Amino acid sequence: MLELAPDAASAKAGRGQAAPAKWSDAGASGRAVWGACQGSGKRPYQTTVETAGPAFRCTCPSRKFPCKHALGLLLLWSEGQLPRAEEPGWVHQWLDERAARAERAEKKTDAPKDLEAAAKRAQERLARVTAGAAELRGWLADRVSAGFATFERGGTDELYTVASRMVDAQAPGLANGLRRAAALVGRGRDWPDRLLAELSLVYVLADAANRLEALPAGLADTVRTRLGFSVSNAQVLESGERVPDQWLVTGAIDEEQDSLRSRRTWLRGKRSGRNALVLSFAPPGRPLDSSLPPGFEVAGELVFHPGAVPLRAVFDHREEPAVPVSGPVGGTCASALADHAAALAADPWLDRWPVLLSDLRPARHGGGWALSDVDGAALPLVPAVDPWPLLALAAEQPVTVAAEWTTSGLRPLSCWHRDGMVRL
Repeated sequence: MLELAPDAASAKAGRGQAAPAKWSDAGASGRAVWGACQGSGKRPYQTTVETAGPAFRCTCPSRKFPCKHALGLLLLWSEGQLPRAEEPGWVHQWLDERAARAERAEKKTDAPKDLEAAAKRAQERLARVTAGAAELRGWLADRVSAGFATFERGGTDELYTVASRMVDAQAPGLANGLRRAAALVGRGRDWPDRLLAELSLVYVLADAANRLEALPAGLADTVRTRLGFSVSNAQVLESGERVPDQWLVTGAIDEEQDSLRSRRTWLRGKRSGRNALVLSFAPPGRPLDSSLPPGFEVAGELVFHPGAVPLRAVFDHREEPAVPVSGPVGGTCASALADHAAALAADPWLDRWPVLLSDLRPARHGGGWALSDVDGAALPLVPAVDPWPLLALAAEQPVTVAAEWTTSGLRPLSCWHRDGMVRL
């Protein structure tokens, strides 16, 4: 619960509020938890948390979100110290107002649109993307033919300039690839090789943009997504592949880019063996979705976005509560690499792949560290990742690790040790 805290000070203050003696009229229902906490004023602060969001409301003057009272209330709830009760009027009213606003927003989103105008705009954008991709292919062919000998002097600026043209062509996926390439120039002794590999992927994407109709349906969907054509959740729920299962939350990782926080949450189906990626986003100061805690299993139906390798998914419905899993069974390094190779063959732009590996031990790898399995195969850790927490756990006995496999190595997310999960 303290992962919701906006900073360390709020987390510490929230722990201080997690005492039953500080609260009165506290309770929990299927929708929310609530209570009254006496502060410095005459009237106690009324605090409510809608657990599905989560969403917070407190009458205290704090400008932090969530405040310490909401954090303390959630800690009490997670420890089973809030009794089941009927929602008081002030809680019921706030929840009903939120539900009404959500219903109005949904009706507004689902309102009929001018389909002919929307189709025309889509065609116009596709024409701009296609023209930009054709221009980019010509530039890349000329630039690679000229070689990278002078690239360190002006290549970075040149790549950013071309990336700006791709933004104008409404192809953000191509622009992002060029920016990634620009970040490689002059970095490390083998930067020309890595630059060529990145530009090759950009070229293949630009080439595919000009022949979408000739591609298999799944690959065409992948190309559209990589180019930057978004698919709404409503479209996914309407036509996406549905997979009901018991989903183990293997790990999650948070990132911040351009003042937007994001969370990648990886899941694996117990019966289907399918990997799934659930994304959530939040602006600064707002909490990310924390309803899928790593190490827990949740029953529900996931609906997958279209693509050659369907990974991203959204829940259509899920059952409560989530159940902790003590010791999931993973595969070997060889099987993980084989699965990744098959996925990469279908989607060459795949930049990360979820793995769940069992019976791992630490091993030296060149100047860094790796994790070795029972067959003696090893996967190197990403150099930028602090290896010591994981190495300390794995040194005592073999562990099960959930991680992302990338071109830079293995990025551990979660570790199961002595039947307990440790988030890395």
